[in-house]
Amino acid sequence: MNKKIFGLALGAMLFALCLPAQAQRAKKVPRIGYLHFRAGPDAADEAFRHALRDLGWIEGQNIVIEYRWAAGKQDRYPVLATELVRLKVDLIVTATPGPTQAAKNATKTIPIVMVAASNAVERGLVASLARPGGNVTGMSQQYIEINAKLLELIHETLPKVTRVAFPGDPSSPNWRGLDTTARAFGLTLKSFELNERKERDGLIESALEAVARERPGALLVPGSTYSRFARPIAEFAAKYRMPVFSVNWPLVEKHFGLLAYGPDFIEMYRRAATYVDKILKGAKPFDLPVEQPRKFELVINLKTASALGLTIPPSMLVRATKVIR
Repeated sequence: MNKKIFGLALGAMLFALCLPAQAQRAKKVPRIGYLHFRAGPDAADEAFRHALRDLGWIEGQNIVIEYRWAAGKQDRYPVLATELVRLKVDLIVTATPGPTQAAKNATKTIPIVMVAASNAVERGLVASLARPGGNVTGMSQQYIEINAKLLELIHETLPKVTRVAFPGDPSSPNWRGLDTTARAFGLTLKSFELNERKERDGLIESALEAVARERPGALLVPGSTYSRFARPIAEFAAKYRMPVFSVNWPLVEKHFGLLAYGPDFIEMYRRAATYVDKILKGAKPFDLPVEQPRKFELVINLKTASALGLTIPPSMLVRATKVIR
């Protein structure tokens, strides 16, 4: 009898010990949706994954990432966002305003962590930086201020320049009120179209040729536009000896840009991973204030300056965080 009781007790103990292991195996692995305007990953995305690993989230082990790349095609944003929602992901990471807006339109409940979504308040992505409200939070930079700084840098670098062309809608949040800043530096702004529609219609080259006829002294290019049209912009700049200024400093290094000033995007992606970590551990997006960049880069390409026959003031070189020689 005692042996029988002992056997039953031992069996119960072994069964109890197996339960935690079974529960561990059955534990749901979080799934993250990753919606980006680019065609594929780059150093910023790798920095995001590294930051997640540092926080204990290892892709393929205790976390799954569903990547969706729009390749710059804006009409793909809503389709890809809806696809991620149908997969019932636990969280969606978005880059830039377009994918963020598409994700917000697709779901009011799944948390959204935005990275580099400019002017988030002005675009209606969040109610405020301190109290975002809703299901969106993350990182946002103020391009109104950054573009104003770029105009100042154009004036300092090229004091004889009076006309600056930029591809964009003057009424958009990125450019709103920039005419006033330009006038303060004796500059006149000229906008032109360089977008997906122009690309679809095969009009990128003709759009840039029209800019050349306006004879601006410099070109101010938004980061996402530079990313998509880097090659034709570089060819145009080389052909017409046009100095290119942009927020996108990685592309200024590679594609005949002269100067860049903007946030350290690598750092922003790393910090976005901390939002993912907090939300997966139970935090709510509306309780997490939207952060702005803490670190900025000033990159000057002296190779481009030499090709354009320009001399960069020593005061600018001293302030640069990186000089390409």
